[in-house]
Amino acid sequence: MFDVTTKSMQWGEETLTLETGKIARQADGSVIATLGETRVMANVTFAREQKPGQDFFPLTVHYQEKYYAAGKVPGGFFKREARPTEKETLTARLIDRPIRPLFVPGFKNEVLVMCTVLSHDLVNDPDIVAMIAASAALTISGVPFMGPIAGCRVGFVDGEYVLNPTVDDMQDLRLNPEQRLDLVVAGTKDAVMMVESEAYELTEAEMLGAVTFAHEQIQPVVDLIIAFAEQCAKEPFDFTPPDYSDLYAAVKAAGEEQMRAAFAITDKQERTAAVAAAREAIKAALTEEQLADGNLGSALKKLEAGILRGDVVKGGKRIDGRDTTTVRPIVAETGLLPRTHGSALFTRGETQGLVVTTLGTGDDEQFIDALHGNFKSNFLLHYNFPPYSVGEVGRVGSPGRREIGHGKLAWRALQAVLPAPTDFPYTIRVVSEITESNGSSSMASVCGGSLSMMDAGVPLKSAVAGVAMGLILEDDGSYAVLTDILGDEDHLGDMDFKVAGTENGITSLQMDIKVAGITPEIMEKALSQAKDGRMHILGEMNKALSGAADFSVHAPRIETMQIPTDKIREVIGSGGKVIREIVEVSGAKVDINDDGIIKIASPNGDSIKKAYDMIWSIVAEPEEGQIYTGKVVKIVDFGAFVNFFGKRDGLVHVSQIENRRLNHPSDVLKEGQEVKVKLLGFDDRGKVRLSMKVVDQETGEEIVPEKKEASEAE
Repeated sequence: MFDVTTKSMQWGEETLTLETGKIARQADGSVIATLGETRVMANVTFAREQKPGQDFFPLTVHYQEKYYAAGKVPGGFFKREARPTEKETLTARLIDRPIRPLFVPGFKNEVLVMCTVLSHDLVNDPDIVAMIAASAALTISGVPFMGPIAGCRVGFVDGEYVLNPTVDDMQDLRLNPEQRLDLVVAGTKDAVMMVESEAYELTEAEMLGAVTFAHEQIQPVVDLIIAFAEQCAKEPFDFTPPDYSDLYAAVKAAGEEQMRAAFAITDKQERTAAVAAAREAIKAALTEEQLADGNLGSALKKLEAGILRGDVVKGGKRIDGRDTTTVRPIVAETGLLPRTHGSALFTRGETQGLVVTTLGTGDDEQFIDALHGNFKSNFLLHYNFPPYSVGEVGRVGSPGRREIGHGKLAWRALQAVLPAPTDFPYTIRVVSEITESNGSSSMASVCGGSLSMMDAGVPLKSAVAGVAMGLILEDDGSYAVLTDILGDEDHLGDMDFKVAGTENGITSLQMDIKVAGITPEIMEKALSQAKDGRMHILGEMNKALSGAADFSVHAPRIETMQIPTDKIREVIGSGGKVIREIVEVSGAKVDINDDGIIKIASPNGDSIKKAYDMIWSIVAEPEEGQIYTGKVVKIVDFGAFVNFFGKRDGLVHVSQIENRRLNHPSDVLKEGQEVKVKLLGFDDRGKVRLSMKVVDQETGEEIVPEKKEASEAE
């Protein structure tokens, strides 16, 4: 009934297995990939015909994590998987980016890739397994795909690269100084296609070494997929790339001169209008048959790309007049918004981000329900890209894949410089509102985010800047690496290479390649050129920071204290009674975790002190020899019980009340009276022994007996 094909290999510490032929047999390609006990199923289907008028490649990639894969029930009211989580969205993008450029040019039939996590061993991250499964499914499906690709994750510990570190190793990297890198690389046998990373100030050489190491480690996986496909691949889909050379020649003849003049305009909006006018002029010169040709859009794009790319490689001059290494003019400002905790406006050419920082308490931490466990995050970065930022109208809705991806890139870039939660116990939320865009708005978010947090008084280890690099690579091997690319250079170029970091090293690297010919030499040049650009941007950012920013009066103050874990129950009280009383009496927010770390937050310093003192009185132990102020709570024949330390009472024996004999303690004391006592110690049964007579009841000072003169003693 089943025609099953299976291939396996040892990969690092685990066995990697590919299997097809048993499940989802009606899909064009279905592969289950297993690494350790993590198992992901990838299914590929594609349309046999292109939709009429389709002028783009409609590839859709979905990645789904099923909670049953880790033996969990989903949270929430409905108890079933709902909209994609951030991890699912980012992983879908991670798979999409390296495979998209590898479909045969001109193929515009709809393609759907669905990856489903079936089992998660909580050791091997399913995102890498999903990428390999998707590549194998595409390779055997018959779709015109010029793969396969493979991917891996790389860590960096003690100067050594680590292949596919565990999920726990990659969790909360900024709290693990030994682990300095979380890098995902995908590529073909010959070239790296995609890089995504979170790094902790690695040098350019260390980062390039990590990418090279990753590409070496994926080679046997590519070979495994090829061997697997040789046994079970379907017949290739009969597809011949369309020949639109005659149409292109007509387009070029009709409007090359006008299009070249349009691209010579340096202002983006004027240039965009001129390019649109040139397009209309070209269409006006074409026949009805040519206008109806589905390849007209491709011919126009080819003309635009030829003009932009040729001028850059040959003359080194870009469409806005810059050379290949110059960064556009930068203006950085801080403290724009009076009621926010921190704000910055970062403008680079025609790209601008208004970035705002808000400081919250432990109650504001984000709770993340993931397959490998539940955890909290105290650093949030949200990126918004409204239509007006590019002068367009459009529907405004919830964040899409692009917004989530760009926000996560900026989040990764800023992670490395954040203070430890124990040193700065705030939840930090950064929001980047992109108000103009022509070039990398994610890197503007990095720069603005760094400035905004500094304006809020966050003690960052150092400022972070980011720059987007581009590449024009011609068929003859000539190329130009571009610093601070424009939107058109990204759209019509061959590489989007974003590098963020401090003066000391790289904190994030993201690379997407559109051609399979990037050499280590080109990557090294791009990293070096990016470093120069980053240093220039950091210099411009420093001009906006005149010194350490004042902590906003509108931000909550937070103080932390550590208590013994066996005292947590006493601070919380039965049913939370004690901690509720502390909050009500002091007016401060109180948050306590399982390790005994308590965060007390309030804009009012007196409220924090009051809560601190109330907690301290519960958890602290009285010290022998210290003097305390207490209240008489009960009088008995043999003395008085005094509440002197939180809820702790002690006995002042009748002989320790005054330096004279008393008939009864009530001769001098009454219940509720405030007295000063010295803790003499504890008796054999642990009972507290107090004394009043050795303390001056007016001043609270200890009474020290006067020493007799030596002569009198004799």
